Amino acid sequence: MSYVALYRKFRPPVFEDVKGQDHIITTLKNQIKSDRVGHAYLFCGTRGTGKTSVAKILARAVNCEHPVDGSPCGECEMCNAIAAGNSMNVIEIDAASNNGVDNIREIIDEVSYSPTKGKRKVYIIDEVHMLSAGAFNALLKTLEEPPEYVMFILATTEVQKIPITILSRCQRYDFHRITIDTIESRLREVVDAEGIKVEEKALRYIAKTADGSMRDSLSLLDQCVAFNYGQELTYDKVLGVLGAVDTEVFSRLFSAIYNQDANSALTVLSDVVIQGRELAQFVNDFVWYLRNLMLVQASDQMEDVVDVSTDNLKDLKSQAEGTETDTIIRYIRIFSELSSQLRYATQKRILIEITLIKMCKPQMDDNEDSLEDRLRVLEQHDEENGKILAGIRSGQVAVAVSGAAPAGIQAQPKVKKVLDRAVPEDIQKLVKEWPRILARMDNPMKTYMQRARLSLGNNDVLQIVFDNKQLADKYSGGQSAEDLQDVLDGAANKHVEFETRFLEQQQSFEENYVNLQAINFDIVTEDEEKEN
Repeated sequence: MSYVALYRKFRPPVFEDVKGQDHIITTLKNQIKSDRVGHAYLFCGTRGTGKTSVAKILARAVNCEHPVDGSPCGECEMCNAIAAGNSMNVIEIDAASNNGVDNIREIIDEVSYSPTKGKRKVYIIDEVHMLSAGAFNALLKTLEEPPEYVMFILATTEVQKIPITILSRCQRYDFHRITIDTIESRLREVVDAEGIKVEEKALRYIAKTADGSMRDSLSLLDQCVAFNYGQELTYDKVLGVLGAVDTEVFSRLFSAIYNQDANSALTVLSDVVIQGRELAQFVNDFVWYLRNLMLVQASDQMEDVVDVSTDNLKDLKSQAEGTETDTIIRYIRIFSELSSQLRYATQKRILIEITLIKMCKPQMDDNEDSLEDRLRVLEQHDEENGKILAGIRSGQVAVAVSGAAPAGIQAQPKVKKVLDRAVPEDIQKLVKEWPRILARMDNPMKTYMQRARLSLGNNDVLQIVFDNKQLADKYSGGQSAEDLQDVLDGAANKHVEFETRFLEQQQSFEENYVNLQAINFDIVTEDEEKEN
C-alpha cells in the first residue's frame, strides 16, 4: 500500500478527535443529539484549522444509524461507506474549479432526488468564495429552502468575499487558530503512534512554525521525519530542514543593530546565508523575535503571551533591560516593510544588507523615523566619552577628570553668578548671534537646537519652538533645561527666560509665532550713537 501523508492518515474520524475547536464541536454535537440540525452551515477560518474535517464528520453523523453522543459510530454501513468515499449521500465540490453557473445548476437538479440510503444528502462546497456572482445567485433559492433531506456545508478561508445574501441563509461557525500547546500535544500523539523519536523542543518549534494550522504542522513534521529517516529528530535538524534560525542569532542581530555595529550585523547575515537559511523566513522570524522583546519590555506578566522556553524568556528579559519600547516598535515597522518587499525582490540579500546598514548608521538616513536613533547615538557617545563635560556641568571637575576626588579633598559645587534679567534688546542680540551660539554648543544639544525656531513670547520670554514633541518635552525641565539655560545666559551675559513649545508639522509657524530668525536686527550700541 502506498504511503499516506500524516495529515490524511491522522484526520479526526469523530468530533472528540478535533482539536482546538471546542466551541464548534459542542454546538454541533448538541444539535445532532437534539435533532435540531440546520440545513446550511458556513465554516470559515484560516487554513488547516479543521473546516473540511468537521464537515466530513458532520456529514457522517447526520447519516449515522447509531450516533454515539452526537458523533458517528464508525461501525454502521453508512459510516463505512462515507469514510471509504463510496456513498452517494456526501458530495464534495471544489469551488475553485467548479465555480460557474452551470456547476451550480447541476447541484440544483440533483437535490430533487432523495437519497436511497441514509437520512441526508450532504453537499460540501470547499473554497466557496471562489464561486462567481452568477453562481452565488443561482444557489440562493435552493440554499434558502432546500428539501428536508438536503444539507449544505460551505467552507472558506475568505469569508469577506461571501455575499451577505449567502451569509444570512447559513449558520456561521468561525474556526480559531489552534494554540501552540494544542498542536504540540497532537504532534506528540502522532509521533508516539508512528514510533518516531522526536525532541520536545523540536516538536515545539514545528508547532510554532505552523502558525495555528494543524494540517501545516503535520506536513512540516512529515517533511522533517522524511529528511532524517531512521534518526532521532532533534531541534537542530528541524532548523536545518525548515531553513530556520535559532533565537540566539536574533539576539546577536538585535544587539548589533541597537549598538550601531554594522560589521557585526552584516556578519550575522552572512552566517545565515552560508547556512542556507531562507532569507524571507529569517526576516519574518526576526519580526516575531522583536514582538516578543517588545511584550517582555512592556510588562513582566507576559509568560503566557510570549511563547518561548524558560531560558529564552530569561534572555529576552535581560536584553529588554535598557531598551526603549519606541525603538523596538520602529524596528518592527522597518522589518515588516522589508518582509513585504522581499516577496518580489530578486536580490534579497542586498535588500536586507541595505536595511541593516541604514539602521546601524542612522546619520545616513534623513527620514524622520531615524531621528530617535541618531539622538540616542549622540547621547551614548556623550555618556561614554564626555565625562569631563559632565563634570564641568555638575561642578565636579576633579571627579569628572580622574573618576574620584583625591583623599581628603571634596569637590566644591560651582556657584552660579547672579545675572540681571535679559531685556528685549538682549534677546535680539542673542537671536542675531544664534548661528555662532549653535556652533559653540556641544552635542547632542547642538543637533537638537538646529531643529529649533525662535520666537518672542509675553513678558520678554524667549520661545524655542520644536517640530518634535520629544525635544520640546526634553528641554522643558530637568537637567537638559538647566544645560540650555547655562548656554543662553552665557551667550547673552544676562538671565534669559525661555520656554519650549511644540508645533505640529501641518501647522504654520508664522501663523502662530513671530519668526525672530527671519528679522534683520540692527543693533546699535550707545558708543556707536555718540560717534554718529
